[in-house]
Amino acid sequence: MSKKKSVSFVPFANEADVIGIGDLMLENRIDRITISGDVDLTADVPGLAHARRLHAMLGEIVAALEARESSGELPAQLPPPVVKTIENPFA
Repeated sequence: MSKKKSVSFVPFANEADVIGIGDLMLENRIDRITISGDVDLTADVPGLAHARRLHAMLGEIVAALEARESSGELPAQLPPPVVKTIENPFA
């Protein structure tokens, strides 16, 4: 089994980073982390590897949020995102 190159993912640092764990995707944003898809945490070696990676990523996200909270930078709640509606160019 080949080792994958380590990918840097600093939570809330940019609008570009995406990490995949199985078919689960963690998308980095400045104000949120979007988690979508799925991953099977099977009772075998690959399942343990996925579980450890997910645990590590969630730990980093929690640590980043806690750091913002302790510095007073964590808002009580974010406003909803601005959604723009455009005309269908194919209609």
